[in-house]
Amino acid sequence: MNRPQMKIDLHMHTEVSHDCRTRLRDIPAWMLSGGTRTIAVTDHDQQRGGPELAAIVADMGLSERLNIIAGEEITTAEGELIGLFLTERIPPRLSPEDTVQAIHAQGGLVMLQHGFDPLKRYRLKPEATARIADSIDLVEVFNSRVSRPRWNRAAAAWAQERGLPMCAGSDAHTLQDIGEAWVEAPFRPIHTPADLLAALAEGTVGGRWTHPVQAYGIKQWRVLRGKLGRG
Repeated sequence: MNRPQMKIDLHMHTEVSHDCRTRLRDIPAWMLSGGTRTIAVTDHDQQRGGPELAAIVADMGLSERLNIIAGEEITTAEGELIGLFLTERIPPRLSPEDTVQAIHAQGGLVMLQHGFDPLKRYRLKPEATARIADSIDLVEVFNSRVSRPRWNRAAAAWAQERGLPMCAGSDAHTLQDIGEAWVEAPFRPIHTPADLLAALAEGTVGGRWTHPVQAYGIKQWRVLRGKLGRG
């Protein structure tokens, strides 16, 4: 008997981020409509979005259908890293090494995101990536917002060389962007890092890439339309 499938998006933003207006309460319905049953909420230098969304999901009676991972896109002193399964906020501007240590101290996973795109303003510096390479737990090998698809391929090659788990992230800054990058895998409840890694091991990476200039225009249009609709 075929197991139901789910899509896993491990990099997205909400109204908790300074540059995003996606309301937490709008996310569960969008996830259900597109088959994205697992997301990591990775707001900029904030961890509370994941727990708040998980509480909304529980209040809606959807905890058995949707998996919400508490994460944070952390601004280190040398670029960004993502921490997953965090129980509390990690402050920005720590060294990459101290950031990794803080993530692991919470039992979390260190995820390297969009680190191979030289045009990403806040990517982790290559020399920092080299220093913490042995401490990275999973690698984002499809990001919907890199400047060119070849940087996703470079991330995949780097992960394969090191035998690291591969994942995907939409880097969504609007509701409609959530789920534009994914790992598709058989559905399972995901409560722990081990649950996630087991799901990724069974999954297939996919996604839709959008040129950043086009993506920015779409975002501005959606924000404007949202403001008018709520007026």
